Amino acid sequence: MKIYKLPSGTLLEKNDQYFLGPSLHWNELLGRENLKDYLNFESKGWRTLEAEEAEKLLEVGVLAPMGDQEIWAAGVTYYRSRTARMEESQDAGGADFYDKVYAADRPELFFKATASRVSSPGGKVNIRKDSTWDVPEPELTLVISPAGRIQGFTVGNDMSSRSIEGENPLYLPQAKVYQGCASIGPCILVQDEVLSEDSKVRLEIFREGQLAFAGETALSQLKRKPQELADWLFRANTFPIGCFLMTGTGIVPDNFTLGEGDKVRIGIDGIGVLENFIGRI
Repeated sequence: MKIYKLPSGTLLEKNDQYFLGPSLHWNELLGRENLKDYLNFESKGWRTLEAEEAEKLLEVGVLAPMGDQEIWAAGVTYYRSRTARMEESQDAGGADFYDKVYAADRPELFFKATASRVSSPGGKVNIRKDSTWDVPEPELTLVISPAGRIQGFTVGNDMSSRSIEGENPLYLPQAKVYQGCASIGPCILVQDEVLSEDSKVRLEIFREGQLAFAGETALSQLKRKPQELADWLFRANTFPIGCFLMTGTGIVPDNFTLGEGDKVRIGIDGIGVLENFIGRI
């Protein structure tokens, strides 16, 4: 089942049917331990829509499917990410850090964004004015309950300054956390089962209407299991209204930097496509 946060309501897609319900309190919604069961029960009283009507609502636009939850992120979880981080930080002497964390028992986890820093699907995500090398990072994003259980998945865009992080790994918060530094959506895929390792993650970047970059990877390349990452995050943290965890990227554009006005399209099999435009801040 998929749940979409509309500007004036909630859309549920279940068994090839659509149901329109009222606006929900997303802090309470994602703070539940039985999200799937709750939605199955609540949606019994929602209005059934034809597919064409539901598609029109989605075309109007959706909001980021969250309340006030924090977004966290994992780094260096794909071999491709390890290699790229080592290359960009070589001159600063930080290359060994990324090699070691890839092989370590403890993963790299960092705070990514508050809700106020997250852009909705179709909205603008930002690159920094003081950065010279910027990329989107397409990531499977976990929806985690207050007890640390994965209840669903969404598509995440972890905007990153490679020039700032590459200059010094201690600059990671500045490279990662700023206004418009993330986007999630277009929906939450609510299910208990982990996505198939064959699922593909795709990234396309368009500039002036032309495809400027395309790449893809498979979840089979993710070194750490999703629940493993969630367990590490919850070792010394509590999240009373749940949280989101981006699981890292396996697609890193080389010899490419984002420009203002570019369009970024990220797709993950089984979830959907997240699109954003690039601004500058």
